[in-house]
Amino acid sequence: MSINYSAALKNTRMQAVIDAIGSGGKMVIGTSALAGATGVLATLPMSSPSFTLSAGVITLSGVPISAIASADGVAAKAELRTSADVVVVSGLTVGMAGTDFIINATSISTGQTIQCTSGSIAHSP
Repeated sequence: MSINYSAALKNTRMQAVIDAIGSGGKMVIGTSALAGATGVLATLPMSSPSFTLSAGVITLSGVPISAIASADGVAAKAELRTSADVVVVSGLTVGMAGTDFIINATSISTGQTIQCTSGSIAHSP
C-alpha cells in the first residue's frame, strides 16, 4: 500500500528544502562517486531563492547557472548544498535529457564551462 500526502503537506515539505538551502546555495555536480569532496567536477552557485515551488514540485530558478569545471570525469550525480557545504539533497541525477537536472555535457574536462539549464524535484508520492 502506498503512502499519500496532502497537497499542503507536500508543499510544506518542499518549501523546507528551499529554506534549508538558503541564500548562497550551490549545486555540486560530480561523478558516480560524489560524496563530500570526492568526485566533485564543478560547483554551480544558485540564485536566491534557489527554487520556485508549485504543486509539490520545486523548479530551479535563475537558470541557466554555470561554473568552470575543477576536475575531469563523467557527470552522473548532483547534490544541493548550503553556502557552508552542508548537503541538503543528494542522489540527484544529471545529464543531457531525462534526469533531475539538465546540463550541457556529461563528459567533463577541467576548465570547461558546465551549465545547468533546468531541473526540478518532485515530492513523492
